[in-house]
Amino acid sequence: MGTELLRSTAAELGAAIRAGETTSVAATEAYLDRVTEVDGEVRAFLHVDRETALEQARAVDARLAAGEDLGPLAGVPIAHKDVFTTTDMPTTAGSKILQDWRPPYDATVTARLRAAGLVILGKTNMDEFAMGSSTENSAYGASRNPWDLSRVPGGSSGGSSAAVAAYEAPLATGTDTGGSIRQPAAVCGLVGAKPTYGGSSRYGVIAFASSLDTPGPFARNVLDTALLHEAFSGHDPHDSTSVDAAVPPVVDAARRADVEGLRVGVVKELDAEGYQPGVLQRFHEAVELLEGLGAKVVEVSCPSFDTALAAYYLIAPSECSSNLARFDAMRYGLRVGDDGTRSAEEVMSLTRAEGFGPEVKRRIMLGTYALSSGYYDAYYGSAQQVRTLIKRDFDAAFGGVDVLVSPTTPTTAFSVGERASDPMAMYLADLCTIPTNLAGNAALSVPCGLAPEDGLPVGLQIMAPVLADDRTYRVGAAVEAALNSQRGSELLSGTAFAVH
Repeated sequence: MGTELLRSTAAELGAAIRAGETTSVAATEAYLDRVTEVDGEVRAFLHVDRETALEQARAVDARLAAGEDLGPLAGVPIAHKDVFTTTDMPTTAGSKILQDWRPPYDATVTARLRAAGLVILGKTNMDEFAMGSSTENSAYGASRNPWDLSRVPGGSSGGSSAAVAAYEAPLATGTDTGGSIRQPAAVCGLVGAKPTYGGSSRYGVIAFASSLDTPGPFARNVLDTALLHEAFSGHDPHDSTSVDAAVPPVVDAARRADVEGLRVGVVKELDAEGYQPGVLQRFHEAVELLEGLGAKVVEVSCPSFDTALAAYYLIAPSECSSNLARFDAMRYGLRVGDDGTRSAEEVMSLTRAEGFGPEVKRRIMLGTYALSSGYYDAYYGSAQQVRTLIKRDFDAAFGGVDVLVSPTTPTTAFSVGERASDPMAMYLADLCTIPTNLAGNAALSVPCGLAPEDGLPVGLQIMAPVLADDRTYRVGAAVEAALNSQRGSELLSGTAFAVH
């Protein structure tokens, strides 16, 4: 029975719980047992509280028994990225400076998960303050890719992607600042979505770059991803950047799975030399597949995309240098050297030296420099102008096509330690995903096969205009259905951690 529960999609599991064929407690126990079995190798979770999770499950079962309508995911377990505040478990953002910190309030995403009846199994590992592409920047050690434990699961939301790929949870949350949902989804063979900026609430998300951070979902298929997207999205008066608009019809689009007559643009600048050959091969096959399904495919040029990486690595560090100033050892979190002989400034300096990791310090220094007097216009100001050009390129492209497509990442999962000492090589993992974050529109990564040279997953990125998130799900579901029909099984059955 436990294996059947683990193999079920989130939609199937939710339906079975509502129909009384199983219970949330049974599903939660099955996943908790799975975490106990494999997480010593995968290292997806930073915190798991078995009794708290089972308490949540019992409460959901009681609510359902009383006739309460909690929605399609009621009773389904979920892994929660450790960047969302939670009152009943620690929130560390993968940083030593917040070790064991228990927030006094729930993030809006957390509150909406609870309201929808999802059961939070625990908090997942991440690059410290969401800065990284591999989880190697976590103060608590790197997570591992279930496809190959010597490789990274992507980042910054790598703990969440590893948990879902290893069948430790059917669903997970993440945040996407420069690709931190889509890139881990791609390298772990999952579906991951970056909603339109402001479409999901940032309230209670520990901030990295406030104009870029976007909560989003992970799952093993497109429909489950859409159901989770719908469950926690929507306007939030607590978030000043929240969009006051209806959630796009992502679930209906995932069920439609039809691209007949849809105009698809292949981004010339994101289909270039230097990418891993197997990634390009699978991407081109996916484009041909879309054409075969009735889509009209054209090449589109977005010349400013070539400058997106440089602009991002001025804008994001600048915002992080401002946001992380709040970690001053005075109000909450780690405090070092407070023995009565040191000044507040000395305690603050000692605390930040010990509490922040190398990558966080690097980005704080970059950002502080870019914002400093005499350099603001040359660096931060110029990067914001490039951001405007990127938005204009998207607007021009979407004037002629319905969606844009590209590889999600230039390579498959790289080895743990391979890029740890080369920040530029690490930053290039987000080459294809960053333009969407700078523009604020919607994007989704869906698996499109395995690279022939290493047998690792490749992701297809689908980009759509602001508040047209449903288009990404419509295209993603069509690709997923066609590939599953061709291969006769889920892509994830290839991982060593698949449940058979």
